[in-house]
Amino acid sequence: MAKEHFERHKQPWRADEAGMLRTLAAKGKGLREIAKALGRSEESTKDFAKKNGIEILKKR
Repeated sequence: MAKEHFERHKQPWRADEAGMLRTLAAKGKGLREIAKALGRSEESTKDFAKKNGIEILKKR
């Protein structure tokens, strides 16, 4: 399976994206779903959440 191509590679996070990340994480959404909604890679989303103390639940 080919990796997804992200047009916004290495772009800084905007305040509205951070707010949406917090909202989706609070609703119990998984990392993959949050990353797709934000148009970010899972790795970028996970790193940003960790740096900002946002807990993302692990989907089983």
